[in-house]
Amino acid sequence: MIRFKIYFLGAIMLAAILIVGRYSDVLAQTTTSKTDSSNAAVKKTAKTAAKKTETKSDILVTFVELGSVNCIPCKMMQPIMDEVEKKYGKQVNVVFHDVWTSEGKPFGAKYGIRSIPTQIFLDKDGTEYYRHEGFFPKEELVKILAMKGVKL
Repeated sequence: MIRFKIYFLGAIMLAAILIVGRYSDVLAQTTTSKTDSSNAAVKKTAKTAAKKTETKSDILVTFVELGSVNCIPCKMMQPIMDEVEKKYGKQVNVVFHDVWTSEGKPFGAKYGIRSIPTQIFLDKDGTEYYRHEGFFPKEELVKILAMKGVKL
């Protein structure tokens, strides 16, 4: 009986050590991820603030990307967002919200997203005129921008 108790306690301790070890890896990844996404959010916020100094009449479309820096299709959208911002920056305001962070989560709720990435296109008045879920190829995306007068 004593031998059984010793084995039982040993098994419980081993399970506890494995659980704590596994949790510490997840915690470390989460902390690193939050730091990286916070830095990206600060850079994007600075760009957005700079864009707001431009006249609002120049901006025809606001392209809102709701995703995460840890999501593969979202990562595939990043170069497309950068290219749209670079090529159409005077006509299109590009905004990214990482909905897996505390800063971005309210935007996911605000727009009622069901999956990521989700792209939302707002007209000059801030009214949603198009929504897409999943990876969105640039060729298709620019057609949506052209619907509101963005010169391609």
